[in-house]
Amino acid sequence: MQEFPKNKLAQLVVKSCEKFSINTVVISPGSRNAPLIIGFNGSTISKTLSVVDERSAAFFALGIAQQTRKPVALVCTSGSALLNYYPAVAEAFYSNIPLVIISADRPANLIDIGDGQTIRQENVFENHILCSANLGGENDWELIEKALQTAIDKKGPVHINVPFEDPLYEMTSEENRDDESEKLTLKLVKIEEKSLLKEIPLEVNELQKFADIWNASTKKMVLVGEHFPDELLQIQLEHLAKDPSVLVLIENTANVSHPKFINSIDKLIFPFEEDELAEFKPDILLTVGGMIVSKKIKEQLRNFRPKHHWHADALRAYDTFHCLEHHFKVSPQLFFSQFFFLKKSKESNYQQFWLHKKELRLQKHQEFMETCAFSDLKVFSAILATIPNHTQLQLGNSSVIRYSQLFDSDKTWRIFCNRGTSGIDGCTSTAIGAAYAVKENTLFITGDISFVYDSNALWNNYIPNNFRIIVINNGGGGIFRFIPGPQQSGSLDYFETPHHLTAEHLCKMYNFEYITAKDETALQLQLSNFYEDSGFPKVLEIFTPRLENDQILKAYFNNLKA
Repeated sequence: MQEFPKNKLAQLVVKSCEKFSINTVVISPGSRNAPLIIGFNGSTISKTLSVVDERSAAFFALGIAQQTRKPVALVCTSGSALLNYYPAVAEAFYSNIPLVIISADRPANLIDIGDGQTIRQENVFENHILCSANLGGENDWELIEKALQTAIDKKGPVHINVPFEDPLYEMTSEENRDDESEKLTLKLVKIEEKSLLKEIPLEVNELQKFADIWNASTKKMVLVGEHFPDELLQIQLEHLAKDPSVLVLIENTANVSHPKFINSIDKLIFPFEEDELAEFKPDILLTVGGMIVSKKIKEQLRNFRPKHHWHADALRAYDTFHCLEHHFKVSPQLFFSQFFFLKKSKESNYQQFWLHKKELRLQKHQEFMETCAFSDLKVFSAILATIPNHTQLQLGNSSVIRYSQLFDSDKTWRIFCNRGTSGIDGCTSTAIGAAYAVKENTLFITGDISFVYDSNALWNNYIPNNFRIIVINNGGGGIFRFIPGPQQSGSLDYFETPHHLTAEHLCKMYNFEYITAKDETALQLQLSNFYEDSGFPKVLEIFTPRLENDQILKAYFNNLKA
């Protein structure tokens, strides 16, 4: 016979999660959360996973939710354990990823009296949470319902704080579960994820005003940020690109592609002269998707602001370029579905002029890469040329995501990166969570500092054997040699973090296959069979010249100007 927690509040939380189909629960061990552990482990609906390190556990859950696009629950004990969730909570908040944080707590009368593992947990994520439910009152079921519904509808993190009195480990059979809790949870209803068909369309008369402005303009720019792969959006953007007055700019995390799209924004913009900067300025900027990586396009559109900036997204709009005029509060897909009936094509050379520039930049790029010395840049060229089709590609932050933007991506790849807060702290854990959630091969490319920083990510029992990690070890924080400020500060060592660490012993500890490459010949050899089936996940560590990488990258950009 299955056993369940005798604690009424634990029963209520578990049953509510079942009602809302929260069927993946990542638990970090503890004592105060014992009623929740017992409850979720006894659930026939929820799949429970155990990850010890709370910071890693949170990013692991975030990776699962990133791929499934459904809420994943996190369960921890009381005290500082909860605070370790915060980096992932912030990432989920800015990346619209649904996480349900369920923290065990002491009762209010035991807070701030000197008991161990007690902190002020209520509203602890206040600045980066969509809903906080502090339980222990008469309307607990309503608070839980609101939190879970918010996570589903608004696609972000919510926090349910659950105070437990001792005893913590008492159990009961299902037949003896508390009648009152059962009645309360039956009031809850399963909330289905909203689909395109369930969205409320925009008012046509209001939309016509924007279409009139659009149809009169000869210079329209559509900038696509981070976005989950979507076939309909791909088709819609291809249709937009048929208009010669529309220039579509994308990043690799947008997960769309087409020959008429500008896909390496920095490569196009970096060599611009003053007159080109002004000419590139659109009359209308339409943005869709999430965060933008390119600092160059941000700088460009802030200095040469379009007359109109519109953003289409069902949830939020950032004034990234300091000129946001209107937010269409629907999905991009619904926006375009309506807008296409109102828009008209406009004769213009705007698109063709910049696509020609794109081809010139590509020629310069190819010429440079043919003779490029072994370096971070050359390594990316080699890696991206050998990744198999239909790979899920997870990218680390800092240099990794920026280097990757300089190269073409295969249209069959699915590309992701933690760009909500752009931190390095949980990239490996996120990639492992994403790999766990999908069946296709997953490659994670990361830098050495990021890899070591999140090394507890490898302390995980759910890493699939087809998971691959490439660590580009340039001796520590190479991006700070490219940024002019740190080198001029006289304190470069405190920015760059030079070291002589490798991934070898971590791989031995966590049963990863480990291989290395220190030159181009060795790299090509290792990549030739890196993706073949194996009984273990693999790490390829590539050592690049720390003191030369920045000079080669600067030479690359200078070559684009020639």
